[in-house]
Amino acid sequence: MLINIHCAKCIGIDAVPVTVEVDITTGIGIHLVGLADAAIKESLLRTITSLQSMGFRIPGRKIVINLAPADMHKKGSGYDVPIALGIIAASGQRELKRLEEFIIMGELGLDGSVRSISGALPIAELAAKRGLKGCILPEASAIEASEYKGIEIYGVETLEDVLRIVEGEEVCEELMVRNLLKKSIYSEGSQEESNRNDSYMDFSEIIGQEAAKRGIEVAAAGNHNVILIGSPGSGKSSLAKAMAGILPEMSLEESLQTSMIYSVAGLGKTSGGLMRKRPFRSPHYSASVAALIGGGSENIMPGEISLAHNGILFADEFCEMPKKVLEVLRAPMEDRKVTISRLKSKVEYPADFMLVAATNPCPCGYYGEGDRCTCTPSKRIAYLSKLSGPILDRIDVQLWVSRVDPRKLMNRTAAETTAEIAARVLRAREIQRERFAAENETAQGNDKRIFCNAAMNNRMIEKYCPLSDECKSLLEKIIERNGLSARACSRIIKLARTIADLAESADISPEHILEAAGYRFLDKQNIFE
Repeated sequence: MLINIHCAKCIGIDAVPVTVEVDITTGIGIHLVGLADAAIKESLLRTITSLQSMGFRIPGRKIVINLAPADMHKKGSGYDVPIALGIIAASGQRELKRLEEFIIMGELGLDGSVRSISGALPIAELAAKRGLKGCILPEASAIEASEYKGIEIYGVETLEDVLRIVEGEEVCEELMVRNLLKKSIYSEGSQEESNRNDSYMDFSEIIGQEAAKRGIEVAAAGNHNVILIGSPGSGKSSLAKAMAGILPEMSLEESLQTSMIYSVAGLGKTSGGLMRKRPFRSPHYSASVAALIGGGSENIMPGEISLAHNGILFADEFCEMPKKVLEVLRAPMEDRKVTISRLKSKVEYPADFMLVAATNPCPCGYYGEGDRCTCTPSKRIAYLSKLSGPILDRIDVQLWVSRVDPRKLMNRTAAETTAEIAARVLRAREIQRERFAAENETAQGNDKRIFCNAAMNNRMIEKYCPLSDECKSLLEKIIERNGLSARACSRIIKLARTIADLAESADISPEHILEAAGYRFLDKQNIFE
């Protein structure tokens, strides 16, 4: 008797259908086919032991298990439960009437317990797209996928729970995810997530640095990349971390895509619902290329730049990173995605992040601090030479962070709070969302949708950033004087548009152009003059 069970495999943030076929025929032995990896082959022993511990018999005949399609590599332990169900149904030990109504995934323990898997969100999306009744997943994984409506999502702890559902004799309301979310443990976790931003430093706690704070606000309002250059202790890291607190919560579209990335990476929430707070990733400066962009042989996982999707990638000690690591950031910063190719597979992950880099101005770190710097001009230039032209072209806001005057440290005055700055940033983002609403309605795919000024292409710049003759003349002089590239020119215009949005101005004025151009001091041939 041939039994089919719906399963799935994640490729990037998309799930594709996999069918577990189980047939028991004349002969002996258990045969697993369909390009399974070592973890799946080991599942046979786990599955058999688990079934025996629960009182099921293993037929003394030939059991053929096929993972279809046979030309696609399968990886992971999530096929344990489908294989066990196939053996039970094919041997006639239980009648599983609703077996083909669900996508079923889960790892089995030797005692029949079901353990969590990664990729629950894409799996739930696949079930909805294929018109299935729903999903049966491990409890933690099911709660992660709780945002999906219109399908039944069951969370199970044991194989017996799965059998109760697919036999169809019981309603099993207590196993549905909406009821699982009522458990106190998950309610507490959800409350913890909602308060996560409380840990961010408030801007009112940062003394001085008004110019840097303004630059941070402009960058946050338009999702522009920013670099902070200053001596140790000047407040670069504090400014970067405080920046996370002024970003608005993600929209539903942004939240869904970001949550899928974390789900595939095995970092999804177990408190229910989607991620709402924007991610803040801070890889160490010794991180490898694979750690940043993602990697793996067959199961290609997302890297830090994808985990920072719709959020902040904070690169501290930027100039201490290997040059080859810095250069791999170029394409994702422009394309808002990363493509990872291997011999047997190719995966594309979204990577629409805001780069916030911080670095010292020289090897000793004290240039600009009186006579403390011991570096020669050539050493200073060589130190910042890792910031190549293509990298600098993509960083719109370049800020020099000086040490705070000791008198300000001793005589603190009231400063703007994070909440006050966040309100202006939110209003600017709302203006941008309204501006691009028509563009997003006709966009083909999520990677083509834009929500901030930084993502505008040349056509959109021409449409949404018209310049007066005075602005054009001023910009021409700035480009000629600083030798800026065409990309730098476009980015100045986009930044000026963001500054105008913060001022709630419909038009870009010369003042907006001047402020935007003032944030590109690194484009000078010698910043140490």
